[in-house]
Amino acid sequence: MKITQAFTFEAAHRLPKVPETHRCFRMHGHSYRVELCLEGDVDPETGFVVDFFDVEAGFGPLLEQLDHHCLNEVEGLHNPTAENIAVWIWRRASLALPQLRSVKVFETPHCWAEYEGR
Repeated sequence: MKITQAFTFEAAHRLPKVPETHRCFRMHGHSYRVELCLEGDVDPETGFVVDFFDVEAGFGPLLEQLDHHCLNEVEGLHNPTAENIAVWIWRRASLALPQLRSVKVFETPHCWAEYEGR
């Protein structure tokens, strides 16, 4: 069984590794959406794979580090592409959420990166 919980945050960033003529070289912001997908057996007692409140508690401290911050200033996110943000979240969230199977980071409703922890 797979479950997914979505979170949103607002943040600014710039991409320092693109050409200066690229519009993402300049500071700008996004309304990000993060989807955490977890997988496992349904506990016959609780009926849950993982309680959504536990997912929220596991991801909450990371969300606080991202929300309303400049992502370039977050340790480990000096080049905060959607891909790098997804890996950054995976490496930290998987410690608190061992059943984590994928992280999706949406920069817009139409553009996202998905990481499965390889």
